[in-house]
Amino acid sequence: MADELKASGKAKARKFDDATVMFADFKNFTAAAELLSPEDLVSTIDEYYKLFDQIVTQAGVEKIKTVGDCYICVSGIPIPAHNSAELMLDVAKTFLREMEKLNTERQRASKVCFELRIGMHTGPVIAGVVGTRKFAYDIWGDTVNTAARMEQHSEAGKINLSGATFRHLGNPEYCSHRGKVSAKNKGEIDMYWFSGG
Repeated sequence: MADELKASGKAKARKFDDATVMFADFKNFTAAAELLSPEDLVSTIDEYYKLFDQIVTQAGVEKIKTVGDCYICVSGIPIPAHNSAELMLDVAKTFLREMEKLNTERQRASKVCFELRIGMHTGPVIAGVVGTRKFAYDIWGDTVNTAARMEQHSEAGKINLSGATFRHLGNPEYCSHRGKVSAKNKGEIDMYWFSGG
């Protein structure tokens, strides 16, 4: 894609049939942000995001972007992977584990700490680069929207999986079915808590 951009100034969008998108969002971020100076707020977010960047890089997962206090990444692109759900679940577990360690350090230093809520969904996505300035690799499609709903219906310190992601994981015993949950503009969706394993 980079070679295409260099050669022609544009790149062809590609469809990936089996990708897992994860949204990770800080709980009560707005309220906590009001207690911090702009400098401290940026410094705090930077500390968490650097940790997340390190984790996704080591896992071979693609960071898409951050939107405010939401971190978005995807597995199964740009190199397709039959185990995209497993890869992303490993990333989610590592996020929570390493964030707990970071929060312990921040508490000792009397710094503000955040809790993370995570949601993910598996399905097809379109990936590509749009615009003419500040090129950014991005993803689109219903899978992205559904992953966002999974995060919105998650809770602090938990991983909320869609039914599609659950099935891609092979219906693991360490997930508990929440039933069908009503999600904005999506109707009722099967959701599962990841509970260990």
